[in-house]
Amino acid sequence: MTSEETVVSPTGAQLAAARKFVKAHGKPSRAVVENIGRAGARVVLVGADGALGDVVVPSAATGEALIEAVEDLDAASWDAETVNRTKIGAEHRRKMAGK
Repeated sequence: MTSEETVVSPTGAQLAAARKFVKAHGKPSRAVVENIGRAGARVVLVGADGALGDVVVPSAATGEALIEAVEDLDAASWDAETVNRTKIGAEHRRKMAGK
């Protein structure tokens, strides 16, 4: 986070989406914040069951604030443990391929 970046608090909808994901996919879930340029940042969620989800926020700082605000959501990076936890099914692969 740069000193110029203003932390915008996550919205109620963003918090609700992350909490719903954790409730549906197990505790603890992990979250990786990825900068996506002018659009902000994507908080990629990885459930305890391996499911993937995401929440788009205005900045990486907002993503970090989202993680801190959601119980049982742990900050992570794309390390071997997080990658190995993911379970990408055929439906998700088709969606990523644009089919």
